[in-house]
Amino acid sequence: MGKHPVKEMPLWERYAGQFPVRQHLTYLNHAAVAPLCKPAADAMKALADDCLQFGSLHYDRWMAAYEGLRIAAARLIGADRSEIALVKNTSEGIATVAMGLDWKPGDRMVGFQEEFPANLFPWKKLEERGVHVTWLSVNDPLDRIDEACRGARLLSISFVQFLSGYRAPLTAIGEICHRHGCLFMVDAIQGLGAFPVDVRASRIHALAADGHKWLLGPEGCGILYIDRALQDRVEPVEFGWTNVAHYADYASRDMSLRADAGRYECGTLNTIGCFGLQAAIEFLLEVGVANIAGVVQNLGDRIAAGVIAKGYETLHARTPETGAGIVSFRKAGQEAGDIVRKLRAEGITAAPRAGWVRTSPHFYIRPEDIDRMLDLLP
Repeated sequence: MGKHPVKEMPLWERYAGQFPVRQHLTYLNHAAVAPLCKPAADAMKALADDCLQFGSLHYDRWMAAYEGLRIAAARLIGADRSEIALVKNTSEGIATVAMGLDWKPGDRMVGFQEEFPANLFPWKKLEERGVHVTWLSVNDPLDRIDEACRGARLLSISFVQFLSGYRAPLTAIGEICHRHGCLFMVDAIQGLGAFPVDVRASRIHALAADGHKWLLGPEGCGILYIDRALQDRVEPVEFGWTNVAHYADYASRDMSLRADAGRYECGTLNTIGCFGLQAAIEFLLEVGVANIAGVVQNLGDRIAAGVIAKGYETLHARTPETGAGIVSFRKAGQEAGDIVRKLRAEGITAAPRAGWVRTSPHFYIRPEDIDRMLDLLP
């Protein structure tokens, strides 16, 4: 008799040990600040202990972590390590591009009304300098985006919208931008780590993301990708000792820029954050972002179907192409803050956002934990 095939262990079981938070909470708030995965926490603790005992004696390991993070981030998005700068956060990454291009009065770009302020305010500042922004909705059809890109210098959109959870068709938008000679920038913080991104396939020129959401790393440490061909067109906004090629020679007064995206790094990096984020990204690469994506999508679908069955409305009608890890819902007569507090009392974290309850599970959350959350909803 043939053997029965062994049923593959689901991801949330296989990697349960990497998420001690599960012992305390059902964490449905990765769109805000995620718990650290164990590899990230371990890497940061190891550096803290090393600094405690030896100061900067092992500085070569710090340099190796910076390089390791650039390499891991490049692998994650299909770039080259020379195209990765290490930044404080998504805002710094977006601002570097927004303020570093040589905008002229009368130039035009394309932005989206529903964006988080990090991907809205820099473009609003450009309006003050005479740049015209064509403001679209993420719900506009691709034909409207195509029309708006004609003659535009740049389009900037979030991979996943922070409130609705709408996942943008990056490859289709990238093709439109390419056809019109329009630069394509992506705020990737709400999708990177949960869904695959390929900057080459999607023709993305610049991308920014912090580590503390779906990447399962620390706050205050992020990545900025700038296509090699674009780097000579984006001037560093902040200028310090590490922007220059000979930064290791403290006596040098040569201000020639570094030959790679390191030219956007203004000074001392968040070393402990780099240790944590490198470990987090390498962990995600081990799990496989393509594997994670299907699990996150299914968890989001489970929440959406469950809340709709209980009479709630969702902010975004999910499809396999546009769904992501964020599901926001509400019901007339129910205050979002009250629901979030009720869930928190039961050890379930979510967030009230603009009158909506926003949930955002990562791949290590069990489906039965979702069902428990649904059962608790009024």
